[in-house]
Formats: sequence, C-alpha cells, structure tokens
Amino acid sequence: MRVRPTILHLDMDAFYASVEQAAKPSLRGKPVVVGGLGPRGVVATASYEARRFGVHSAMPTAQARRLCPHAAFLVPRFGVYREISETVMRLLGELSPLVEPLSLDEAFVDLAAGGAAATAEEARRVGRELRAAIRAATGLTGSVGLAASKMLAKIASERAKPDGLVLIEPGTERELLAPLPVRTLPGVGPATAETLRKAGLHTVGEVARAGEAEMLRLLGKAHGHGVYAMALAVDEREVVADRDTKSISVEDTFDTDVTDRARIRFEVARLAERCVARLREAGRSGRTVVLKVRRYDFATLTRSDTLRAPTDDPAVVREAAARLLEGVDTTAGVRLLGVGVSGLADFTQEDLFAQAAGAPAGPEAAPAAQGAESRTREDGPRPGSWLPGHDVSHARYGPGWVQGSGVGRVTVRFERPGGEPGRARTFRVDDPELTGSAPLPLVPDQPSPSPPASSGASRPKSWSAGGSPGRPPGTSSP
Repeated sequence: MRVRPTILHLDMDAFYASVEQAAKPSLRGKPVVVGGLGPRGVVATASYEARRFGVHSAMPTAQARRLCPHAAFLVPRFGVYREISETVMRLLGELSPLVEPLSLDEAFVDLAAGGAAATAEEARRVGRELRAAIRAATGLTGSVGLAASKMLAKIASERAKPDGLVLIEPGTERELLAPLPVRTLPGVGPATAETLRKAGLHTVGEVARAGEAEMLRLLGKAHGHGVYAMALAVDEREVVADRDTKSISVEDTFDTDVTDRARIRFEVARLAERCVARLREAGRSGRTVVLKVRRYDFATLTRSDTLRAPTDDPAVVREAAARLLEGVDTTAGVRLLGVGVSGLADFTQEDLFAQAAGAPAGPEAAPAAQGAESRTREDGPRPGSWLPGHDVSHARYGPGWVQGSGVGRVTVRFERPGGEPGRARTFRVDDPELTGSAPLPLVPDQPSPSPPASSGASRPKSWSAGGSPGRPPGTSSP
C-alpha cells in the first residue's frame, strides 16, 4: 500500500446530460434525460436537476417520464461525447503516463508515475488545476478523488460530487470505511451483499470485525480473501494504462418485436456496417464475428463464427453475421439484435475465400425497414426522421437542434453553445432548407491554459465538440 495519496480518480459530472446542457443554453439548470426514447428505451444519464425527481441511469425511459414529465428527453450523441472524452484524457495524460480509462467519463491516474504529488498538499493542487483545465477546455465539470489506492480514490470522487475534490489522508481509511455499506467494496455485488446480509453483516466495519476465516467460509477462498482485504482498506491494484479492448459491438432494441425475416436480415446487415465503422475508428481488426439475438420472451442467444484471419472488411463481417442468422429461429419475434467482433488485432489479412464467395449487398440494397423504432444513431438525423437532440441547420435561421417532431412537423430551437436561449420554430419534416449538421464546439478556439501540475507538455489550443440547444416537445419557448 502507498503512503501518499498519489492515485487520482476523475469522474465527470452527469457527463452526457452536462454536455447537452452546455450545448443547449435553454436547458441550463433544467432537468435533462439522455437515453433511448422508445417504449423500451433506457436512461443513459440524467442531469442533477432530473435526479432530484428520482431519475437515474439504467431506469426505463417510460418510468423516467412518469417521474419527471417536464424534463428534456434527448437521444445520445456519442460522437460528441467521445470527442470531449478524448480532450479530457489528453489532459490526464499530461499528468502521468499511467492513465486507466474506465469509460468515456471516468479514469484513474497514477500521479507518482508522473513525478507529481510528493505530498498531500501537492496532490490537492494537482487536482484543483486539473479541474480548472477541464473546465477551460470543455466548459464541463468533473469531480476528483485522491487517495493511496484505487478503491479509496473512487470513494473520494463519489463524495466530491458534483464539481468537487476530496482527498483521503493515508491512515484514516479504516475509520472512513467502517460505517459504509458492504456494496461500497469492489467485487461486492447484489448476490454477495445478500450473502453477507443473511450473516448479519451490513457495513464494511462489520465485515472487518467478522474476520478472514468467516469471509472464507461465506464467500470461498479467493473472493472471501479479497473482500476481507478491501474491508481493511488494503487495495494493491495498480493503475494500468491502455487496457486492451476485448471486443467491439453494437446493438439495437426495437419498440415492437420484429418478425419479418427480411427486416431482420436488413437490421443485421446494418449493424454489421456500424460495427465495422467502430472497428476501423479504433484502428483494429477482428477474427471472430458474434451475433446476439434477444427473443420476445427475453431469451438471449449468441452465435459466433471465427474467420481464417482478422478483418475489418464490412462485406466479410456482413456475410459472417448473415450466416449466423440463418441458424437462428426468429419466427416468434425479436426484440434486440446485436453484432460484435472479438479476437481483435492491429492488422488485417483479408479472408479471400469469404470474399470470393460474394458478400451480400449492403443494407442500402435491402428493402427499406418498416415501422418506427427508438434507437441510438450515430450518423445524425435524416430528413423525416428527426429525433430530439439532433443537430440541424436551416438555410435562413442557422444552426439549431431538434426539440421534437410528429404529425409531419419538426420543432427546432435555434441557439448556440455559450449564447442565450434561442427561439423555437416549427417546420415540415421535409422542409428542403432544413438539414442535419455537424455539432458546434462547446468552447470556441482560445489560447491554451497553463498545463496542470508540473508537466511541461503543451495543451491543445482548441478542440471540437458540442451541439445545439433544446427542450422537448410540449414545453414553451422562452
């Protein structure tokens, strides 16, 4: 265990929702929910204003609408979130060569590996400067935890939320952990917590007092030893940079069960195209194609096909996914489809036999999909399919974002990041002057702020992310 608080945990505050509030001035200080908007949609992130009404991530969107009907419900814009995340991760990389991203909005940093944070006060300074640099570069806030271990640094960042910094002084860990619920410990999920509850153990302190022998009896040798060590604040996990991605996948959940076989083939081909796009974006290839099918009764099937060599050819992945689909009975209905690629590599050696067999035509050649389904799209809006939150531009009114659409009409709010709340206008969904557009940057080009900590590396002078602003249909314009 370390004797100085040299592990930093950064967690961006309500990341997706905060990006949307920053991009859309009319949403500042208002409840915002980002996620799937259909009957089977799930909340990805809720702003702090929405959380006061009980809305939280992983909640069904329908339930969130009942709890907070006046919130702005928006589709995610993952391309924007990834770009902002890259900016934040670059700032973390200036602090240390050891940065371990956990998701787009969360990461551990080993400050000792960067030669910083020799004392607790210096660690606080690094954390303060990092938060200021993130705000200057993105306009967003993040919470920072500092401690001598990864577990404690994460607990500290949770206590710092929102927009704060908490440092846990070495030597105070057990006292801090003792009253916390057992679910606080890494590796203690619902099943383990229930086992401990039945044994009368509800807090971390009670686990520590029960002793290692009791943990081994209740949880088994490996798991019991790990949980007991964590209860004593012993966490020797190192910060691991560049954790290797095991697979890349995409999936869609449909509003109504799909039974049409031609439609299912079309969706699988389209998912294969999206999966390969992500694969190429990551600079990877893959050898194993995986098909995921969730039936009407929630039974989930997975089928896989290992190719002769790694590939990033969309035709090869489409063909493999189509072959896998032929072995799955979908007559009773499908509620979810997914296509993934695993066995990743940094090179490609195309499967010439698969290509010679002739890959099926791309999804653009398949029959048009019928019916409406709510799903996350990363390719932006198309005329006639405007979803709340999409970035658009009008020939006369300039950039804006879709506030809502229906019965042949689309309402757009015209405003820019950093400006005043804009006016909403309604158009026909096929208005020729209304088109999809690239997101606007949240922060305009500006001189680079001084780098955090003692690093001499320069920070990017500008970055691109952002979007346009808005509220859901049915709310009044300011």
